[in-house]
Amino acid sequence: MIVLVRHGETAGNAARVLQTPDTPLSEAGLDQAERLARRLAALGVERILSSDYARARMTAERVRAATGAGLELDPGLRERSFGDLRGRAYAELGFDPFAPDYVPPGGESWEDLHARVDAAWQRIAALAERGSGALVVVTHGLVCHSLVRRRLALPADLGPVTGFANTAVTLADRAAPWTVRLLACTAHLAEPAPALSPDTRSEPSARCSGTDR
Repeated sequence: MIVLVRHGETAGNAARVLQTPDTPLSEAGLDQAERLARRLAALGVERILSSDYARARMTAERVRAATGAGLELDPGLRERSFGDLRGRAYAELGFDPFAPDYVPPGGESWEDLHARVDAAWQRIAALAERGSGALVVVTHGLVCHSLVRRRLALPADLGPVTGFANTAVTLADRAAPWTVRLLACTAHLAEPAPALSPDTRSEPSARCSGTDR
């Protein structure tokens, strides 16, 4: 299976700030990452791909420690670049930086993001089809949106996508049509946390989504 994961929480997430690449996980985010890692430990994780941004890398390192899987950093999985807006709070902007036709100065358009994610997806798909264990992909909220909306097959009873909270887990089959079995789930942040099955076909389709901003 492909296990698509958004990184743990940062102080920037909590403050609703457009973040820089070096933003680390907060204490809350580290706890989330540990809970996520424990949840994924039973999956038979074979490999981990991660964005090289600090918040994703720190999340992926917790999964690596819990699973023993190899970790590879992939710049193609970075969050959309908001260029000169990075470091600024949403509230102070006075406009929606996520609007479909807005291109941040010095940053990426939506088209730029989708093109980069498409290239990363080709690498993910090739690794998934060749492997036998779970492939964990640790990335960012807008990358999760791009993949789920454009590259994965989302059953009608799971859609539409409403958000990817910090450490949200999405499970998809490891071969075309890449059907989603579990969408944006953060049940591991509750007590007690449920286990995940290493067989996607024994995992019922389920939706467990939350906010991603």
